[in-house]
Amino acid sequence: MTNSLTRTAAAGLLASLLLLSACTTEEGKTTLAGGAIGAGAGAVVGALAGNAALGAGLGGAAGLLGGYLYDKYEDDKKTAE
Repeated sequence: MTNSLTRTAAAGLLASLLLLSACTTEEGKTTLAGGAIGAGAGAVVGALAGNAALGAGLGGAAGLLGGYLYDKYEDDKKTAE
């Protein structure tokens, strides 16, 4: 039961990230790409640890934050030039 729920949650997260990445601005793509990479990496690490859904959720959140911060950094760098 838990394994099926984990797979369903991971598939749902991946599908929603793919759908959201298709309808965003150029600035938001970095944030969503970070979230997708983080979710994928988190799912792999979570699967090894026994909970892929939790790993995907935490990795996705960390990736979104990292992508957002990187995007802001690049925007500030362009503004300064």
